[in-house]
Amino acid sequence: MGGRHEAVSTDPMEVGRVFDAAFGYQGLRFEDVAERSDIAKATLYHYFPSKDALVSAALEKLTADVLAHLGNALDATADRPAPEQLRSLISEQLRVLTVLYPEVGTLFSFPAPWPDEHGESVKTMRRRHDRIFREVVDRGIASGELDCPDPSVALHCLHGILNHASIWLRPAADPEGRTREAVVDESMRLFIRA
Repeated sequence: MGGRHEAVSTDPMEVGRVFDAAFGYQGLRFEDVAERSDIAKATLYHYFPSKDALVSAALEKLTADVLAHLGNALDATADRPAPEQLRSLISEQLRVLTVLYPEVGTLFSFPAPWPDEHGESVKTMRRRHDRIFREVVDRGIASGELDCPDPSVALHCLHGILNHASIWLRPAADPEGRTREAVVDESMRLFIRA
């Protein structure tokens, strides 16, 4: 597999083309993905024999990309206190959802039920993602740097904030990043009581 398949499976923008917010999973059609990707429909079918095969590949690509971005953000703050690490993760997640993959945020903001073929992989993807945040929060609580009565509830609220921000937070309308920083600041308040 080379050439066009490599472009379909490794170009980060392809994930956005697969999961265009206007269509979502239920409205996903090979014709639309082929057109947005400038790939012949027959070529797409050659590498992905079904809609579910395409979605599975895109979900795995998305998961790998997001985890890599979050891992890099965490690595950059590895020697910093837990609040700075959490702030870095929140900021990077906002960038992922508003700059790199704005189409994807909408999918997870208003999640329709995933078909059985993808249910377990979506759960696994979420668990892998959430584990990164959870480890920082647990470490921060253990060290006394973070303080929240129920970390699970705070993390659910955080992910709700981040996913919904992808709907209304537009980088072009916030060139200096003030709104993005306000979202990060308010999100941090879930984990630090005044």
